[in-house]
Amino acid sequence: MKTRTVIVDDEPLARERLKTWLKDEPDIEVAAECGDGLQAVEVLARERPDLVFLDIQMPELDGFGVLAELGEAVPPAVIFVTAYDQFAVRAFEVHAVDYLLKPFDRERFQAALRRALERLQRERPEARAARLATLTAELRPQPKPALRLAVKTEGRVLLVRTADVDWIEAADNYVVLHAGPQTHLLRETLTSIESRLDSARFLRISRSTIVNIEQIRELQPLFHGEHVVILRDGTRLTLSRTHRDKLKELGL
Repeated sequence: MKTRTVIVDDEPLARERLKTWLKDEPDIEVAAECGDGLQAVEVLARERPDLVFLDIQMPELDGFGVLAELGEAVPPAVIFVTAYDQFAVRAFEVHAVDYLLKPFDRERFQAALRRALERLQRERPEARAARLATLTAELRPQPKPALRLAVKTEGRVLLVRTADVDWIEAADNYVVLHAGPQTHLLRETLTSIESRLDSARFLRISRSTIVNIEQIRELQPLFHGEHVVILRDGTRLTLSRTHRDKLKELGL
């Protein structure tokens, strides 16, 4: 069975050269070609090729963005093609088989192609699935931490700045935001709200407590690996034994 291949490059001459060389390869079938990132996402999702020659700098969406959009539909083998060598490290960080720097000759092209075919032949299905899952996770855009939390109260919505929150405690299906002298009840789990907070600012210190690191004044050891966390306003919280590794994040 031939290796189904797609060529993605915004330069027509570059696509034509790759297509010409690939036609001379008996084990390759060129399934499609396209000239921009948005079209590439559509074509690759539809064709599900084994191999893609993927330009990095393209209109609308670059090569890395194409892979991010594809998610689980990322081809098993990717060879990046570009005129800019500063992308080399990034290319291999996303598990590219090889990296072709323009202008490249036929010998360099064939070496990259051989490497791709060898990977496709030797890689076991479970290893391939794990690699593509890792690639998808690495390319997935990370959500930005929430700057404000919307609290519904008395028929209105109050926006509380996360920077003003000193600590948060769980209360059944709710959480209580402590912001200075004020408290706000929010219908959300502690785990859910933790995922929306800036991990560089907020630290979970127990099963039921998250604290704003900037508000910590002092730590005092207790028995069995627990600690008392004392905030700037004098509030005393407990850092549980199961969360004591978090002290490393505080540089302690």
